[in-house]
Amino acid sequence: MSVLQPKAVVEEFFRRTALATDVAEISELVSDDVDWFVAGDISVVPWIGRKHGRAGAAEFYTQIREQITSEKFEIEDIIAQGDRVLAIGMLASRVNRTERLIESDFVFDFTVSNGLITRFRLFEDSFAVAQACA
Repeated sequence: MSVLQPKAVVEEFFRRTALATDVAEISELVSDDVDWFVAGDISVVPWIGRKHGRAGAAEFYTQIREQITSEKFEIEDIIAQGDRVLAIGMLASRVNRTERLIESDFVFDFTVSNGLITRFRLFEDSFAVAQACA
């Protein structure tokens, strides 16, 4: 079985994020020792911060699915160079507890090695996320 190229791994990651009912299907694309980090106020936003391994990636998506409802998620461009892939777009998500809307441009920054995501960063308006969750 051939290993997917980095851009194809990221495209599959987004496909699974959108369609998979089990977050384990998403985390299958993540290495056991992934460097996963989303900056922001961890005292207010439970799904951000540092996550560890496949279990951490699954935890991230479990928390996201429990705590926010996506109203818009559009990827405008995916740029790949070597093992690094950037996905640029816009999102709108409603925080279920507060009913406030998060609207933000985003960049997902991935490093992919041997068909698995080894580094993950999500850059978004972390202040707007914290405000919507507070």
